[in-house]
Amino acid sequence: MNDKRNITGTRRLVSTIDEVREAVEDVVSQATRSLAIFTHDLEPKIYDQEGFLEIVKHMVLSRSYARIRVLVVDPMRAIKDGNRFVGLGRRLNSYIEFRNVHEDYRDHPAAFCIADEIGLVYRLQASRWEGIADTDEPGKAKKYLRFFDQVWHASEVEPEFRQLVM
Repeated sequence: MNDKRNITGTRRLVSTIDEVREAVEDVVSQATRSLAIFTHDLEPKIYDQEGFLEIVKHMVLSRSYARIRVLVVDPMRAIKDGNRFVGLGRRLNSYIEFRNVHEDYRDHPAAFCIADEIGLVYRLQASRWEGIADTDEPGKAKKYLRFFDQVWHASEVEPEFRQLVM
């Protein structure tokens, strides 16, 4: 069977922080319209790294329609630790929005990043680095995006993410 996605997409298993970071950067770098990130604490080893931040900055500054939505289960750690992604979101709040995950969904164990309803990095357990990454997996990406949208609509903006620290 000749499946075009197998030719154009890059699917791989990830099992270390370096592999996850690289996979997130690969998937995010292909986004042109949207990113949806479900994270427990804005994992600084992934989302507070120069490579990721530069890709996101380029995406939102080169496309006026770009939108990045981030759901955070425990936002206080990211806020307290001074995550640079939070700082970028504060400066570019027309493009980047953070929400505190509604209490009904806080026990969801996974962590994932979805780019343009196509690319996906998914870890079944946010506390572990094992997972999958694929630059062209629209079926699975849309499945997780439906869950993300459900949680997004139930969740509220975390005011601490919007406040500028002087």
